[in-house]
Amino acid sequence: MESRIRIVVAKPGLDGHDRGVKVVARALRDAGMEVVYTGLHQTPEQIVRTAIQEDAAAIGLSILSGAHMTLFAKVMELLREQDATDIVVFGGGIIPEEDIPELRAMGVAGIFTPGATTDEIVDWVKATIPAAV
Repeated sequence: MESRIRIVVAKPGLDGHDRGVKVVARALRDAGMEVVYTGLHQTPEQIVRTAIQEDAAAIGLSILSGAHMTLFAKVMELLREQDATDIVVFGGGIIPEEDIPELRAMGVAGIFTPGATTDEIVDWVKATIPAAV
């Protein structure tokens, strides 16, 4: 049986725009990954719980609301509290360039801003995230 990368993709917070995250989820699926999309308006607690329950290798967050610093920080904190720091966190959306170094310092492995292609995201995931065995 072939191993596949398992990813939880989520829209945290109050942002109701999900076209982009659905496009990314589809691209990841088309590239052979197992994707669990949690839907809109998820709390960081729900996202982390789902990732642990699904034995995901990664969490991909899509944030367009401007709350990226708070939401990424909370997800990273919850992963530490749950001893689940092996789950790779990446994300994208409307994220100012000046915030990226701080996000990386808190442990966010990849950030994709507007203009990133689905091929770039898929290639990064394949190169960065281990497949389940």
